[in-house]
Amino acid sequence: MTKIIRKKRSDTKMGTIEKKYGRDFGVRSDAKLGNYLSKKGYSSLSGLIRSKDGK
Repeated sequence: MTKIIRKKRSDTKMGTIEKKYGRDFGVRSDAKLGNYLSKKGYSSLSGLIRSKDGK
């Protein structure tokens, strides 16, 4: 079964993303998704989740 990755706002907190997808990206939980994506070079949440980043 494939998990659907829904579009998230760029101001979503990374703690929410980590909890929802069961991954630890090693950032503060109050960091914003948009800032993290641009810092790491991802164009979308889908790319981040499909990557090998995080534990």
